Amino acid sequence: MQGIGNDFVVIDAINQKIALTRDQIRHIANRHFGVGCDQLLLVESSERQDAEFRYRIFNADGGEVEQCGNGARCFARFVTEEGLTDSQVIPVETKSGLIQLELEDDGRVTVDMGEPDFNPASLPFDAKGTPEYHELVVNDEKYAIGAVSMGNPHAVLLVDSLKDAPVQTLGAAIESHPRFPQRVNVGFMEIEDRDNIRLRVYERGAGETMACGTGACAAVAVGIKNRLLDARVQVELRGGDLTIYWPGTGSHLMMTGPAENVYKGQIEL
Repeated sequence: MQGIGNDFVVIDAINQKIALTRDQIRHIANRHFGVGCDQLLLVESSERQDAEFRYRIFNADGGEVEQCGNGARCFARFVTEEGLTDSQVIPVETKSGLIQLELEDDGRVTVDMGEPDFNPASLPFDAKGTPEYHELVVNDEKYAIGAVSMGNPHAVLLVDSLKDAPVQTLGAAIESHPRFPQRVNVGFMEIEDRDNIRLRVYERGAGETMACGTGACAAVAVGIKNRLLDARVQVELRGGDLTIYWPGTGSHLMMTGPAENVYKGQIEL
């Protein structure tokens, strides 16, 4: 499946027994020797009374992570198209808590991503307080970053030109910076006006992807917190557009975008 170019292998782990090793996940994600994907998603039953499903996410390097916004939209389409639910609003358990997925009439999916968390400990990030920007030293250069958790950790940099941004080199250096002990996703944000931004994201464990849903949420949250953006923002990513709505502190952030099935198949491991 894919959500604006962010691609996933989605596996029904309700109607079959699944026990994948880290090496098997890496093999599936490999674009030359396996299927190829940014993340592998497992659809499982939840033991929580307030959730219909459990949603597990594995990066291409085999590591399990807390949240993936584009994957959440694909998850909603998958469980609906596979006949696993007939709910319009689907509560789903994730590693970082409960999320709500809502199927829109136009085929898009809205995800209630919860409230952005600017507490450095939530990422985790070695910093004190919750200032608008933190100073980070990378290769003897100083950078101002916004740091926020959307259920997974994000560092956001403002750039003048997205085309010229050093996404591969600087993204990799920040992703593994020692002040982020569990690594971090890195967003490069160019602001067009108060309602529109452009974004590229270097994802933890996957490198730069065509799109990152939580990255879009994080960038907008940082922009709104710094009074640079209004409440409803269109985010242009390499693979397509997302709409993010966040009224501000004390409110949940909503992400709306497309998701579609590309093909079904089988793999022998």
